[in-house]
Amino acid sequence: MSKKPIIVFEGIEGSGKSHHISIVSKYLTKNKIDHIKIREPGGNINSEKIRKLILNNKSNFNKNTDLLLYLAARSENINIIKKNYKKKIILIDRFIDSTLAYQHYGMGIDINLIKSINKFLLQNIKINFTFLNLFNKKNLILRLKKRKSLNRYDKFNTKFYNKVQRGFLKISKMKKKSYQLIDSNSDIKLNEKLILNRIDKLIQ
Repeated sequence: MSKKPIIVFEGIEGSGKSHHISIVSKYLTKNKIDHIKIREPGGNINSEKIRKLILNNKSNFNKNTDLLLYLAARSENINIIKKNYKKKIILIDRFIDSTLAYQHYGMGIDINLIKSINKFLLQNIKINFTFLNLFNKKNLILRLKKRKSLNRYDKFNTKFYNKVQRGFLKISKMKKKSYQLIDSNSDIKLNEKLILNRIDKLIQ
């Protein structure tokens, strides 16, 4: 594995992935380790514009438009990833497996279509490791209630989130060696320690 890996943080809304990627970024900064942090959708000026469009509560796109907007945002990020690939550690908050989990397993869009566009966009870029944050329905509801504001993707019903999470689990079973499951129902400090321990192994 490259010592400048691409490390992705996946999970449904409120699962803790954004918290954990922030903890890892702060840890790397403290130890003066070069890295970049990207979120999807978003990550640069154009992608952030697309993000606002996707997540806006007034937006009412069909599932195919949603898919194409997410992929358009990714397309805008690819140059940033290519520029830093194998030169710096790249941390990504959501990436290609989110598209499979949400748009295929959650919304039913053809999986081969999604895979073919991702392949076209990524070309020779390889993800080295993924942390998948998992948690139960009760904690999902509690965490979303605590948010100061909810975007369009925070407002799906729990049945949809269950489908997405099951999709993530199916994906993880196909990539066991490069996936670590994080139980977000358990103590957050314990999870931070587990993740940072794995990060040390990935970059040493």
